[in-house]
Amino acid sequence: MADHIVLGAFRIQFSFVFLLSFTTLVVLGDVPGTAETSVEGKARIDREAIVRRFNPVRRHSSPLGQGGEGEVTPLQIGNGDFAFNTDITSLQTIHPFNILSSWGWKEDAYPVGRTKEDIEQYQGATWPNQHGMQVPYDFGGPPDLEAYLRGSPNRANLGRIGLVVLDGDGSSTSQDGDEPTANGDVKPIEIRPENIHNATQTLDLWSGILTSRFELFGEDVVVRAAVDMGSDTVGISVESKLLLQGSGKGRKRRLGLFIDFPWNEGREKFAAPFVGYWNETEKHITSLSFVSGGSSSGEEDEDGKVTGGGGRKVARITHREYQTTSYAYISGSFDITRDSPYKHRYTILPSSARSTTLSLSVHFSPNALLNASSIPSSQRIFTSSRDGWRKYWEESGFIDVLTGSTDPRAEELQRRIILSRYLMRVNAAGETPPQESGLVNNGWFGKFHMGWKTGARWPKMTDPSGRSSPGELNNLLIWQQPHPLVFAQYELRSVQSPLSALTTDERTRKEREVLEKWRPVVKETADWMAEFAWFNETKGTYNLAPPIHVVSEDTNPNRTYNPAFELAYWRLGLGLAEEWFERLGEEDASRSRWREVRENLAHLPFDKERGLYQIYEGIESDFWMDEKYTSDHPALVGLYGWLPPTDGLDTVIARKTAEEVWKRWNITNCWGWDFPMLAMSAARQGNQAKAVEWLLHPLFAFADAGMPIGGARVPTPYFPGSGGLLYAVAMMAEGWDGFELDEGRAVGREGMDYRQAPGFPEGWDVRTEGIDRAL
Repeated sequence: MADHIVLGAFRIQFSFVFLLSFTTLVVLGDVPGTAETSVEGKARIDREAIVRRFNPVRRHSSPLGQGGEGEVTPLQIGNGDFAFNTDITSLQTIHPFNILSSWGWKEDAYPVGRTKEDIEQYQGATWPNQHGMQVPYDFGGPPDLEAYLRGSPNRANLGRIGLVVLDGDGSSTSQDGDEPTANGDVKPIEIRPENIHNATQTLDLWSGILTSRFELFGEDVVVRAAVDMGSDTVGISVESKLLLQGSGKGRKRRLGLFIDFPWNEGREKFAAPFVGYWNETEKHITSLSFVSGGSSSGEEDEDGKVTGGGGRKVARITHREYQTTSYAYISGSFDITRDSPYKHRYTILPSSARSTTLSLSVHFSPNALLNASSIPSSQRIFTSSRDGWRKYWEESGFIDVLTGSTDPRAEELQRRIILSRYLMRVNAAGETPPQESGLVNNGWFGKFHMGWKTGARWPKMTDPSGRSSPGELNNLLIWQQPHPLVFAQYELRSVQSPLSALTTDERTRKEREVLEKWRPVVKETADWMAEFAWFNETKGTYNLAPPIHVVSEDTNPNRTYNPAFELAYWRLGLGLAEEWFERLGEEDASRSRWREVRENLAHLPFDKERGLYQIYEGIESDFWMDEKYTSDHPALVGLYGWLPPTDGLDTVIARKTAEEVWKRWNITNCWGWDFPMLAMSAARQGNQAKAVEWLLHPLFAFADAGMPIGGARVPTPYFPGSGGLLYAVAMMAEGWDGFELDEGRAVGREGMDYRQAPGFPEGWDVRTEGIDRAL
């Protein structure tokens, strides 16, 4: 995952979606040891064999799976900033799956009667805070402005690329009638699922290359696709006799490609599985030209066709949506024709009538290229994908729970680990933070839950400009505030770890670089946390007081006082900030202030009668019986699980509280990262069997290609589930601070006895390479 810090403006790019996976499966450089032997003297993990064992294979193209059941999920290729989502053809022939990017955002038109000044001067409601001050928030303003600010900008679907079949002479044939195209011909054949026979689609995880093989109108077709690891470019190769002019058994038909462009608009909070509107063609504009080195050398003729010289050429399609312009560059040996002046669909055919291969690169960009010849060829893209993915799998941390395990569930857990690692790399390793559904579809209008902003208050739902979206939850949630302090700590640990294979001098230098790099983030984040904590002179404690929303988002924000999870996370975060500046050798007013607040934070809310921790101080004692409080994120188990023990935490009470959660919580309403958090809690308690049960709980489901099922609350995929799984597995495999190995056993600071892989029970033989302990 990328980080991006700019001094002065103080911008940071990170996301909770990737928090749980980033903090554990950190790339540590070359894993030490020879090709045959690991650093412990054991045989190295056969990474390639394990990865390829779980290559997704599909044989149908129903978006609802075989028989119309299951989740609508594509097979996906990408590089973290750009993703190409495909159907059974390894393209978007049958289903309009999305092409999404980090940069592809569209501004909508202002509400009727509104101006730019109205947007800039938006004011929400004013609520009193714990000091009695009236604080303005970004919610409760005019409804039309709130709706605009939530939905604009929205993440845009850049286009659709698929197969098309035409008559053998290059004209087109329709299944639905004789509607003329720009050439006076009839429209193309729309390929349907029933046209495709004997299909097999394979995603090779080790190389990132998709391959589809099937029969179409009596001829074999092979399609391969891959994404360049260094640019927003997809490489496509099609092989078939149907590409020949006048081919096809029983009837002359010719195979080609189409590229189409939708209208994007922020109408829906969740746009899934498909993004954009394909029938509102009058609202946007596309134009076609032939370019060389960035200068136009050919324009559309009256028939919508662009011609150029032989050999490799580059066509540019300019797409204008309201005030947003983007570009698609098509590079290869081809001819291209616009289907109709009233549509935004273009047909691409081999420039040679005798070719049985069509190879193209399609590059998407927010800017016109100065040198279009720099677009990589499809062959270069396939090489880039192979090299990039091999390096990713070989040089980052790796966990093998399968090879030596006797528990039959190891196969499924290993599948989830491998596919989650692949999908995290595709969706959560870019220049901007990922949204919950990554680059698959749009949730929350495509916006992410943590972004950059002047200052150090890390908001919940932002766009690339840093603007927070209106909403009570967006403004009053505070539990995400310490996240950057954890990010910083894990990057520092990756440098300090003996697994990094650095020399002493290199380690010292890199450690200093990391300390300096994160200095402003740590300082400003912790300063805000210390300032937010309100000092109650009567009690002599610092408190987290109303109005606030807790992580479960199900309490009254004006009555929520000293929530347990947030208090513990505040303690952890401020302590990490103190340690950071101690390593820097600096003692200033900020560090003293952080220490004062941390040492005098309110105690965790505790029900003396039940002997259990509470969600927040003052909550009714029978909240355990009220579904209003027990039907969302069970954050109480995070006190001693995801979070390490913090000052003042009683681990015996924490265990009893977690066990009560297991009995009383409405688990049927849990989703995503709830289950890894439950697993981490069970692991720290020494209940390894329960930890594995939570990770493989029936409600914590992953589709055939590894996408975590969202359920009724959020669309699929819900990638916090993937990140949570990876963090939990790594922690359970390699352990956490506070226990020491002794002849294959581990003894925790509470005296509990663990196996060498402390979160796994008997029957599991777990091996790790390049993984460090959790906090």
